[in-house]
Amino acid sequence: CFLLDGVTGSGKTEVYMQAMQQKLCKGQQCLILVPEIGLTPQTLAVFRERFECPVASIHSGLTDKERLTAWNDAKDGTAGILIGTRSSIFTPFANLGIIVIDEEHDNSFKQQEGFKYSARDVAIMRAREEQIPIILGSATPSLESLQNTIAKKFVRLCLDYRAGKAIASTKTIIDTTNQNLDNGFSEQLLYKIEQHLASKKQVLVFINRRGFAPTLTCQKCGWVAECDNCASQMTMHIKPPSIRCHHCGIITDLPLECANCRNNKLEPLGIGTQKLEYFLKSRFQSTPVFRVDRDSTRSKFFFQSMLDKINTGESCLLLGTQMIAKGHHFPNITLVAVVNADMGLFSPDFRGQEQMAQTITQVCGRAGRASQPGEVVIQSRHASHTILHNLVNRSYNDFAKILLQERHIADMPPFSQLALIKAQGKRLDTALNFLKKVTILSDEVNVQFDHQVNSIGPIPAPIEKRAGMFRSQLILKTKKKSTLQQFVLILVSKIETLRVPPSVRWSVDVDPIELM
Repeated sequence: CFLLDGVTGSGKTEVYMQAMQQKLCKGQQCLILVPEIGLTPQTLAVFRERFECPVASIHSGLTDKERLTAWNDAKDGTAGILIGTRSSIFTPFANLGIIVIDEEHDNSFKQQEGFKYSARDVAIMRAREEQIPIILGSATPSLESLQNTIAKKFVRLCLDYRAGKAIASTKTIIDTTNQNLDNGFSEQLLYKIEQHLASKKQVLVFINRRGFAPTLTCQKCGWVAECDNCASQMTMHIKPPSIRCHHCGIITDLPLECANCRNNKLEPLGIGTQKLEYFLKSRFQSTPVFRVDRDSTRSKFFFQSMLDKINTGESCLLLGTQMIAKGHHFPNITLVAVVNADMGLFSPDFRGQEQMAQTITQVCGRAGRASQPGEVVIQSRHASHTILHNLVNRSYNDFAKILLQERHIADMPPFSQLALIKAQGKRLDTALNFLKKVTILSDEVNVQFDHQVNSIGPIPAPIEKRAGMFRSQLILKTKKKSTLQQFVLILVSKIETLRVPPSVRWSVDVDPIELM
């Protein structure tokens, strides 16, 4: 197992292709996993241009017939290369020779609902069973993969410099604490955007928040539009006019008056991609603005036509969420603006800072990927925060070393192993009471393991209610993975003997990627 640790724009794809060429020359097949459906057409185009063999793809955006055709082509050996999202790891091959996981750190490789699995981890096991090489590629490797290289379980390969004439972008932090922002933009940032557009370059504006505004509130009584099914606020959207819950997906008409006092003066608070799109179009009227988020890219044909326009290299503004940060190569982007870098600094999830650092590093890597110098501007109300300064003044790997030290002190993954037992029901006390019984069983099983397993909880989940169900969780933690696996097997068999209330659903998530 090789960890290809290369800065953005260093040529990781070229390394993949040269390794794959050797396997194809031997008559073997290649499997490439990418984190997002949006990356599949771009990746397909690159590999079809490079290789003469049939290149197939599998992802949820295809019809059943299209997926079956690709599945059969891989199984009978017709397809030399298969490119797909996480479920592609289960595809049968006639003669598989190599597996590549692009952006190996990405959370999308973990199936969160139903049958829970990590496509990255399954791929590593499959490669070991089939005795073939596997390459994990990323500019921001996960802490687990970095620790595996330190422990000599993986071989680490480094690409420390950008390919060709491209050089690392300059980074600047703008402190917005005492500034009057214009729709989230400081005057300093707007001036820089004007400069780059005047030079006929492309500018990427990043904000990881969909919709028009994250909150809709009443100016008179302070009422806030909240989801009836979730413990969360509804997000205001303009196209079409509505309020939506981004957790359960419910959509209702945009209210004309307060549900509490009937006042008709409702005010949107905060900013999302739709609001920024309106502002940028009015501010830079002669420049095309392309918004890339899950709302604007539901049609694969519309998304591809948008990418085609951007790839012409003509001056434009790209506005997007983390979808735009993953793997896309736009050589004419010379400025990347991170509008609000504070959202991940104080996450309740222990992986929050790691994920924020990965996202910011990835999105900053979109600037200056060709011969033109790139510039990155990061706006923050916490400009003196250590994490931001480490990201700006040091490399991601330096930052990762600091995080690994913190995880080691806190005895958290990758220095411990976690399993999350989740329960949800129509009432919170019902779910909690069920997990209290599970905790008693866990304590009994723990005697067999000399109390090597620690339990935390049961407690309500950080997002306590979702889709009409109250959620609670019990965290199990131990040093060794083998201990955790044996413990969970015995515990689950005992849980299955309990009389579970009909309204309660429970599940086990080993190596949870998030605790939300």
